[in-house]
Amino acid sequence: MNTKFSQFLLCMFVLLSANHLSGQTSDKAELIQQAVQHQMTTYPQSTLRDLYKNFFQDVFGPGHLISDTAIAGKYLREELLLCDTQQKRLYEPTGYSGNYYRVHLTVLAQKMVSYQRFFDAFVKSAERQPQMSIAQWKNEWTTIDSIIQNMNLNLPDEQKDRQDILELLQNNQYVLHHSQLFNKTYRLHYRIIEKSVFEKEILPYLPKNSTNL
Repeated sequence: MNTKFSQFLLCMFVLLSANHLSGQTSDKAELIQQAVQHQMTTYPQSTLRDLYKNFFQDVFGPGHLISDTAIAGKYLREELLLCDTQQKRLYEPTGYSGNYYRVHLTVLAQKMVSYQRFFDAFVKSAERQPQMSIAQWKNEWTTIDSIIQNMNLNLPDEQKDRQDILELLQNNQYVLHHSQLFNKTYRLHYRIIEKSVFEKEILPYLPKNSTNL
């Protein structure tokens, strides 16, 4: 094989690889935009903190919520008393990958699923390894946030929230609560359950016409 032909093949390989990566990046950006648009349509009072929370839940799941199963069970029972039993949206995927679901406590309040089954699924989900390290998550969030900024959503307190998130990540932390505005407006009560666990152990017990939309 002569040198010129070898160089030609190398150039073609680089070009095709670049196009492939560009396509992957474009697809990812579109998925992120769709996830943001879905949240803003469903919960129009969302802030940047609430968008952030949705995406980080997709990566880290509920692991940070369970340090003691007895306490986790106590909190779940207490929160169950506060949930809206008429909540129509029973579950919804997190982030843009849908690695986890937010499963609303309505499924317990209406006795669609037994407490033990639900709690076991929650604990099992918490045992799953995060999708990435905190260092990787910092880069991931930078990408997500740049897309959010380009969407010009004019979120409440957006710049302050952006700075708070930056400082959080600089301290190698990642957990944020929902904004007060979000909590006051929607009063959601849910737990994060890993996708395969949810689809195997919870979804079959929900009404066939239940929705995540």
